[in-house]
Amino acid sequence: MKNWLPLNSKLQKLRYKLLNDPYYRLQSAEEIAIAAQLGIHIDANQATVDDWLRLPGLSIHQARSLVQLSRAGVKFYCIEDIAAALSLPVQRLEPLKPILNFSYYDDESLVLDSHKINPNTATVETLAKVPFIDLSLAQAVVENRSSAGTYLNLADFQRRLNISGETISQLMYYLQF
Repeated sequence: MKNWLPLNSKLQKLRYKLLNDPYYRLQSAEEIAIAAQLGIHIDANQATVDDWLRLPGLSIHQARSLVQLSRAGVKFYCIEDIAAALSLPVQRLEPLKPILNFSYYDDESLVLDSHKINPNTATVETLAKVPFIDLSLAQAVVENRSSAGTYLNLADFQRRLNISGETISQLMYYLQF
């Protein structure tokens, strides 16, 4: 005799998995609907291979193909675009609609994202070209890095250089650790 869990208990377990395991692969349209209700969404134009693999029915090859297309500049505007890119019937992908977002990015913001500066390796000259970093701050970044070691993350960078929260909120779009 199988031990059937009450429905509420099943939902609680699923909710826990969805919220705590970023690699949990959704199993059904019902799980997709629940994930969407919990605020879990995948941006089709910024999704990673791991994001695509969360969706039922997509293979590693399909996930890689979608990521390669995105990186090459292909923009997905709707579920029909995903279906066309994968040579699949739209009906097969319809159950994925509740969790997919089709956000749009202008070319300039995408270029900024792909060209973030690593303050652990950048020269004074490179850092001085970053908006909100003047020559004196660029020199301080390199000097501090030389004396105290690499920056662990944005918070470590802010603390060690005593940069205001307002400035860091601007810089975080240009730096990558």
